[in-house]
Amino acid sequence: MGPVTAAASLEVSGLAFAYPDGHQALFGVDFSIGRGERVALLGPNGAGKTTLVLHLNGILSGGAGTVTVAGLPVGKRHMAEIRRRVGIVFQDPDDQLFMPTVREDVAFGPAAAGLKGAELDARVRAALDQVGMAGFAERPPHHLSFGQRRRVAVATVLAMEPEILVLDEPSSNLDPASRRELADILRSLDVTVLMVTHDLPYALELCPRALILSDGTIAADGPTGQLLADEGLMRAHRLELPFGFDPRAATAGRQEV
Repeated sequence: MGPVTAAASLEVSGLAFAYPDGHQALFGVDFSIGRGERVALLGPNGAGKTTLVLHLNGILSGGAGTVTVAGLPVGKRHMAEIRRRVGIVFQDPDDQLFMPTVREDVAFGPAAAGLKGAELDARVRAALDQVGMAGFAERPPHHLSFGQRRRVAVATVLAMEPEILVLDEPSSNLDPASRRELADILRSLDVTVLMVTHDLPYALELCPRALILSDGTIAADGPTGQLLADEGLMRAHRLELPFGFDPRAATAGRQEV
């Protein structure tokens, strides 16, 4: 793999990790993601996806290899900056929303980082605007629909102005309209996106590129439609498309944004 370039949001090199019980989850993972790319991370349960994601902002460490975010090595020296630059949106928005109002939830991270007054207000307003939730600032999060709470959870991360937005199963439990609204939002963001998902049509819709993580290694890296259309590859790594879904037909004639 080549040297880190200015355009790389994320570089993972030789990343290997074993848990204290001896279970080896990653076996030398290598990939890089350029600034502004939207990339899907696919793989069966137990492939190591969560372990990989938790290395991106230093929640897990101590294995072999390196992770670099926008040129900064993930490690104790840069930890505060790394955690600002790598925003993780969890599968359950209630894991991220705990304040009395939407505004306070979105303000929490920037305020903890020292922002205040008009600057903090502007940051909160901008993040809520990006996810179409500006009119809900004074609402209690638990009064919102699940789809609205997920959008607010995205806003709490965007308020930190991250380099990379990591989304864990972003389409899960969303109705079709909420799913489409979130897709429109994600397409509009000027940020690097790594989307961990089992929703293969959603990955195809949003991410021009995909990585398949299987048994702790990168088994494939390429155009999402091409990987999903490779029946042998899909079968080998326990990935299944919904009945009747044809990735070739879904991408035919579509201009990728």
